[in-house]
Amino acid sequence: VWVAEWRERKVYAAIREACADRPRFVLHDGPPYANNDIHIGHAVNKILKDVIVKSRTLAGFDAPYVPGWDCHGMPIEVQIEKTHGKHIPVAETQRLARAYASEQIERQKKDFERLGVLGDWDHPYTTMAYKSEADEIRTLGRLLEKGFVYRGLKPVNWCFDCGSALAEAEVEYEDRQDIAIDVAFPIADADERTKLARAFGLAKAPEGPIAAVIWTTTPWTIPANQALNAHPRFTYALVETARGHFVVAQDLVEACLARWKLDGRAIATARGDALELIA
Repeated sequence: VWVAEWRERKVYAAIREACADRPRFVLHDGPPYANNDIHIGHAVNKILKDVIVKSRTLAGFDAPYVPGWDCHGMPIEVQIEKTHGKHIPVAETQRLARAYASEQIERQKKDFERLGVLGDWDHPYTTMAYKSEADEIRTLGRLLEKGFVYRGLKPVNWCFDCGSALAEAEVEYEDRQDIAIDVAFPIADADERTKLARAFGLAKAPEGPIAAVIWTTTPWTIPANQALNAHPRFTYALVETARGHFVVAQDLVEACLARWKLDGRAIATARGDALELIA
């Protein structure tokens, strides 16, 4: 009843008129996907945004809210294939997809309004609006001109169950135990040893082998390894053992010596940023 009354009285338009001369606050709405009925995630998203918009209005701002929908993508095309079959001409696929997305928008819009969300529901934005598509192409053209678009390699996850591509955030991994190895990278070059000694505040490099130790659960990547990372704000220790000197994170010295079954002691420490570009 409230929702019907708000629409009949044009409450949203009245608020816009009353707030016309106030400072502007705009919440840019990341659009939901125009596919299937809304779920609890949609509700949480829309209600929280509505709380923000209404609270800024009460705080003295002109806070309009223009809802929108994302109308492009594989799930809609898959739905068209399920309903109408495959190998449909491109133009017909696009027509059917546009009609399907329009239908889904109306269904979702009704439910969003029912949640009590105030907004310009009569004039939403959609990615499939012809002006939006034209603006997208123009923007892409500017990105191309500036050299921001390039071709690379990136895996696209596919769900065999639902027959759709998956965003990275939609992929869940089971907990598992993997083989892990510690790898000692020797610091053998005389110039590198001198730089390392300087980083640790030593007059000269210790005698014997010196190595920086890393830990990994992907040992097959080691042959292609190009560099080692050190956190600039972490403290690293130069540890003296019977098998040589090792560079490890200070907080892990005891655990590493126990795992390697070695006795040893830290003879010097350095911050990670001091180890940059030693080799």
